[in-house]
This record gives sequence, structure tokens and C-alpha cells, in this order.
Amino acid sequence: MEHVKTIPAEDGFSMPGEYERHWGTVMIWPERLSTWGYGAKRARAAFARIANAIADSENVIMLAGSGGYDSAREALSLRIPVIEIASDDSWARDVGPTFVRNAAGEVRGIDWRFNAWGRPVDGLYADWSQDEQLAAKLCEALGYEIYDAGDFVLEGGSIHSDGEGTALVTEECLLSAGRNPQMTKAQIEDRLRAYLGVDKVIWLPYGMFQDETNGHVDNICAFVAPGEVVLAWSEDESDPQYMRSAADLKVLEEETDAKGRRITIHKLPLPKKPVCLTQEDVDGLVFGPGDYTRKVGDRQAASYVNFYLCNGGVIIPQFGDENDARAVEILEGLFPERRVYPIQTRNVIVGGGNIHCITQQIPAGKSQLR
Repeated sequence: MEHVKTIPAEDGFSMPGEYERHWGTVMIWPERLSTWGYGAKRARAAFARIANAIADSENVIMLAGSGGYDSAREALSLRIPVIEIASDDSWARDVGPTFVRNAAGEVRGIDWRFNAWGRPVDGLYADWSQDEQLAAKLCEALGYEIYDAGDFVLEGGSIHSDGEGTALVTEECLLSAGRNPQMTKAQIEDRLRAYLGVDKVIWLPYGMFQDETNGHVDNICAFVAPGEVVLAWSEDESDPQYMRSAADLKVLEEETDAKGRRITIHKLPLPKKPVCLTQEDVDGLVFGPGDYTRKVGDRQAASYVNFYLCNGGVIIPQFGDENDARAVEILEGLFPERRVYPIQTRNVIVGGGNIHCITQQIPAGKSQLR
């Protein structure tokens, strides 16, 4: 399938809010041994629980390489089709297409350039050739037209849309040296407006402390409704995250959205105890040339903000922490019409991300869906 060469906003397309109706969700079965310990068996159990929870209220499509296809089919409910499309890792949010929709309900994808989160400056692995092809292959398999974003480097986890003209991003990520160093902040913002169909971009200074993605917004702040966000929050002034969240809070308190509304901010506490890699975690990993090497004691960017909204549910990470229940309580209050699914995801966060990072929504609408 050839890429669409026009610009989404000029064609009347924009990115819906995640809380709007979905056709379904795309995930990628874990296989990479430098990310997922012990042959990915522990991660696969968590991925299966997440996929099966989402499938309670919407379609789920699992992508898998040839080496993981059989284990995916065995672990998943039969209501979840498994499609054989190869990838270099399992971060569907970042390597999959971002979907946009027009007023007539037509849905198309966007194929951003992917460079493994900042290669050659930093980044997490040396060969991402299969990830680069995944967005186009997925849209072709499902029958969606897809826009070509050219050389513009972006990952889905670095953007959040309210569906009403406002996008959230972080300066830490989008202005990082490994993304689009040839572009100014204003040029990057213009590109976001053109491709996401938004009127306003709110730039938060920071993401999560020691986030391997250079501070993706989906770990620190997320829209829960138009004019409303949750913000990852620490009350511990000695924690390096405290300054970061406080700086983001200041921006949000002073900003309005594209409709001119003041933003309502709900603080979502971080785990009381930081999640760090143990010797057992590291012993299960197998690193290859050019892989990011994880070490004992590395703090992971564990955040309850990395939840995922599906049609009937809120899929929220749990870390075996005393703040797990508080996070569930807050999200239950924000989404009383949805079922909250608390899922233990320590075996996901040790890979560097969480539930939102491994999911990508396809909005409800029209396509040539096969």
C-alpha cells in the first residue's frame, strides 16, 4: 500500500482522545531477550492478562514474529487474532501507527520515523529495521490508508491528544538531541499541528526521572477528559521526581487548552517505593551488540499514569506497592462508567515501559478493514 503524501490536518484529519470510542487495540507479543528476561515468559503472562482484559470490551489484535506466534496463540483468548508481522521489540505505542480520523469518520494511520528512541545519540538498540516497517505493514494488513511523516522522528508515547485540538508533549523528549536536532521547537510544533490536527501544543518541561525514552509524556501526564489531566506526583521533596512533577504542574496551572479552558489537574501518586532492577531481573536478560544494558539497581520509570483506556475499561499497572490501591481508587473516581482492571506489571516495567507503552488504540470509524 502506498503512503498518502498529503497532510492530515489539510485533509481534515485529527487525533481523537484515547477516551473516545475505539474499534480496537494493537499489541506486539514480547520476544526480545535484552528487554524481556527468562525467554520473555514472565512478560508474556502479563501481556496476556492485559490483552484479555482489553478484549472484554473491544477488539484486540496481537502481532507476533514467527518465533513468538505459537506461544501467543496458546496464551491468548481465541477472541484475539494473532497476525504474523515481525518487529524488533514490543512497544506498539511507539512503533505502530498513530491513528487519525475526520468528521466523516474515516480513519487513517500516520507512519512516523522511528530510530529506537534517539539513535545514534542514545537509543536502546542498534537495529530497528523491522520496527520501522511495522506501521505500514499493519495498516496494509488491516486496510487503513497511511500518511508518510517523512524524516520526522516521533513515538506514540511522546504525544497525548484531548481530541478537541490540544496535544501534550514534553520538551525533554521532543527536543532531545536524538530526535529532530535539525528542527527548532517552533518547527516541531508546526509539524505536530499539521499531522495531529491540533490547534495548541502544551509543552511540559519533563517526563519521568530516568525514563529510557527521554521523558515520554504518557508516563507523566495524560488527558482523562477534555480539560482534565492526571499528573504523576511525588510528595517526597528528596525524590528527583519531585522537582520534575512540580515544574510540570506549574505549566499546567498557567495554561489553557485549545478551547480556552483552564486545566483541571488530578495528582496521581507514584509508587511509594521506587521500582529498581534486582540481580534476578538482570540475570534473566541476554544482551547483544548495541543493546542498552540494564544493571542491578537501575530505577525504572514506574508510573500509574501509564494506564490504558479501552471502551469498557481502565487497565492500570500495579507494582506490589502501598500506593497501588490509592491509584486504583483515583482512576475509579475519574472513570465511574468503566471497569478498572488492576494488573501486576512488574514484569513489564523491568523492560522499560508499561501498559500504555505496549498498546495502541485504533479509533472507531471507517476504513477498508479486512
